[in-house]
Amino acid sequence: MTTTPRNYPADWVSDVALNDGKTVRMRPILPEDREGLQELVAAMGERSQYYRFMQVKGQLSEDELDHFTLLDYVDRMAFVVEHKKKLVAVGRYDREPGDASVAEVAFSVADDQQGRGIGTRLLAHLTDYARENGISAFRAFVLNANHVMMRVFRNAGFVMHRELEAGVYTVDFPTEDTEETLAAEWLQEQRAVSASIAPLFYPLSVAVIGASRDPASIGGRLFANLVRGNFIGPVFPVNPSAQSIQSVRAYQTVSDIPDPVDLAFIVVPAQYVTAIVEECAAKGVKGIVVISAGFSETGEEGARLEAELLDVVRSNGIRMVGPNCMGLVNSDPAVNLDGQFGPLTPPSGNVAMSSQSGALGIAILDYADRAHIGISSFVSVGNKADVSGNDLLLYWEEDPNTDVILLYLESFGNPRRFGRIARRVAKKKPVVALKSGRTSAGARAASSHTGSLASLDVAVDAVFNQSGVIRTSTLEGLFDVTALLANQPVPKGRRVAVLTNAGGPAILAVDALEGEGLEVVEISPQLQERLRAHLSPEAAVRNPIDMIASAGPEQYEACLDELLKSDEVDTVIAIHIPAAPDGVEEVATAISAAGERAAGSDKTFLSVFMQSGGAPPELRAGLVTVPVYAFP
Repeated sequence: MTTTPRNYPADWVSDVALNDGKTVRMRPILPEDREGLQELVAAMGERSQYYRFMQVKGQLSEDELDHFTLLDYVDRMAFVVEHKKKLVAVGRYDREPGDASVAEVAFSVADDQQGRGIGTRLLAHLTDYARENGISAFRAFVLNANHVMMRVFRNAGFVMHRELEAGVYTVDFPTEDTEETLAAEWLQEQRAVSASIAPLFYPLSVAVIGASRDPASIGGRLFANLVRGNFIGPVFPVNPSAQSIQSVRAYQTVSDIPDPVDLAFIVVPAQYVTAIVEECAAKGVKGIVVISAGFSETGEEGARLEAELLDVVRSNGIRMVGPNCMGLVNSDPAVNLDGQFGPLTPPSGNVAMSSQSGALGIAILDYADRAHIGISSFVSVGNKADVSGNDLLLYWEEDPNTDVILLYLESFGNPRRFGRIARRVAKKKPVVALKSGRTSAGARAASSHTGSLASLDVAVDAVFNQSGVIRTSTLEGLFDVTALLANQPVPKGRRVAVLTNAGGPAILAVDALEGEGLEVVEISPQLQERLRAHLSPEAAVRNPIDMIASAGPEQYEACLDELLKSDEVDTVIAIHIPAAPDGVEEVATAISAAGERAAGSDKTFLSVFMQSGGAPPELRAGLVTVPVYAFP
């Protein structure tokens, strides 16, 4: 029986994605790793042993095993990498006795695991850990023939100082972060995570384990959506009690399917899930979506089941969505993956969505459809045991089909990592978030709903503000913001022009704009004169521009053309209150035409139609969609 050292840095245990998309467990070494370390060294080829120890070693001595596994985790530290419960790599540092700011660093990677990016990830972990413990520089002794190790240092972005003596390089480099090291680490992480979860979005074949003959059941609806959505590959139903599901031949187990399976959806009671995932791993399944509930959201026993499930997933290098989720969607015509059990197939578009709540995810898809917001992909992450919102941000950052990212969050798994990733992603694509659990009661409800731990709301605000995430307080606000960002460029400045046929709504709009730090600027006399040429003498043109109630489609179109091509404003808002039952369609057509002519410019353009009949369809009929709202 072994005991974990009291000062063991358990918070440094993590699962990392490698260059090939597979995941491994990286953790600080333990005294009981003696046997695993011995097996790792014994399995290394003679060249690898020579590069590491500068001699060929049959095995490590007992003293060497003590030295390598009994550490203080401050002056002497090591991280090991586990794959399928075997040690496949180790990276370590030892603080120099004569200079406490410098530590010697060394690595060992199993021959069959080299080239996957393990050394790079170990170096990043060691560097971060050393920096937190007062070590400002690393020193490595590298044989001049060991080009692989030199490439690891170079690819990490470090500025190295090298001296060659007797065939051995002494390599010194600082542990501090630089633009180069951060950029290299980010690129490696982004590529690795994207590669690891790509099989979830682009499978060539799918199995539904727990597909049901009952079309109203979750398994029945999920299977039907996949088939009805015209998924590009085969969809295999797995049900030991059925010969066929919805006229498709069923299989008793996933192992019975004669063809390869890339992605498996699992809809069975929680106690059977882990065994099924083990079977999927043996089958070669690359991705898992666990719809089943009954895990950490239910208490201690559920948490134990989830930990067992995650251990199987991680040890086999599989990525998993869920458990306790509603599925995922990828609307790319190259795959047509509608892997969720809701009643609605969302329209295709440029907005990626993540929801921690499955039930709310159904409502989100329905609301998006009614708001005419198209979806590039949608993921219900559920308990986030494996794939998290952070992983999805990294994937969506480079997804060519995604322009806007939408998040519904109940908790942060790692707020520091979220802030770092979101800050980078938000510079390229808008990230809009609704974080629930603002109050103590809401936080308590969130923890019982998806097994999440809520964060203090003031801390959440700080993370969002520092990372550039746009936070909304309601679901309606989430879609109001998204409708604008999905169809219009992000405003390049604070200057806003308001064009209206009624003074009251314009005043409300101006108050709201100024209250949010935007500027309803007075426009120049020259622009005022150009606007007056199209309006009656009673119109006010300083901004807001009140065309008065008699203004029709011609006035809207002409004035919008002037404002949208002007360099005096960054955003234009057109407000219309119908003065008569007819004429709304003509005004909407005029606004749409002006929006089309401004397409390709950097102007942000939106409209307000204060009427009971909803948004005029003419605003979506053209090549450019002008977002429309019911109130200013």
